[in-house]
Amino acid sequence: MSNLFILRNYAQKVPSTIPSSILFSSSSKSLTIYDSFPKSIFHFLVLPRVQSGSSIDIADLESLKTLFARDKEEAKIILNALNEDAQGVKREIEQEMQTRYGFKWPIWIGFHGAPSMHHLHLHVISSDLCSERLKNKKHYNSFHPKLGFFLHIDDVLSWFDSEPSYYREMVKLDQKAYEKLLKEDLVCWKCEAPMKNIPTLKAHLQEEWNETSKREKRRAERKRKQEKQLPETADDSTSEFERAEKKVKLDS
Repeated sequence: MSNLFILRNYAQKVPSTIPSSILFSSSSKSLTIYDSFPKSIFHFLVLPRVQSGSSIDIADLESLKTLFARDKEEAKIILNALNEDAQGVKREIEQEMQTRYGFKWPIWIGFHGAPSMHHLHLHVISSDLCSERLKNKKHYNSFHPKLGFFLHIDDVLSWFDSEPSYYREMVKLDQKAYEKLLKEDLVCWKCEAPMKNIPTLKAHLQEEWNETSKREKRRAERKRKQEKQLPETADDSTSEFERAEKKVKLDS
């Protein structure tokens, strides 16, 4: 089986039959797997499972475009369920960030406008974009949070509450229009500095990550010191109060 169809294969399996090196978690409506080629320190994919008795079949779950081609309300239910499970994955990532690094940083949740893999999948990815697997312009621009190729889940869900004409326009998901975005010049998503090539961009992203890590660790250390001093300050304050109270009694 082609790797392009591997997600479809996973989505039809019983979760317990998927190796733990691949499966991160599962629910009745989705399963979450580790991205085989992570583009950040943390990178997962949330896949919808085919529901028995549902009118939505495996072909309808090929992509966002095929899902939107079906009933609007059913599409909304599926996307809300995916988002709910993705939020749970996000919370687990944040706990691991705190445990492993001592601080948290942003996590993005969204789809690709023109995905290369078959079967709908929602990316849950940390914003550092520091990875050996990030190797070319297409990789980077597909996750740039402001370019437009990466469709944030909150934005996609907002389409359902928009004007009918806007909804119809957005769900067209013109593949050629989205693919053009992957050819845009390299620009740091954070500081918007232009980058001449991928090695330069990756070095810049790593430097920004290192600086963020140092800054957050210093902040955490200051917080720990402040919390350590609080009981002493409280005791001193109480003593001053007691001394003042005694003085008032003596004066009276």
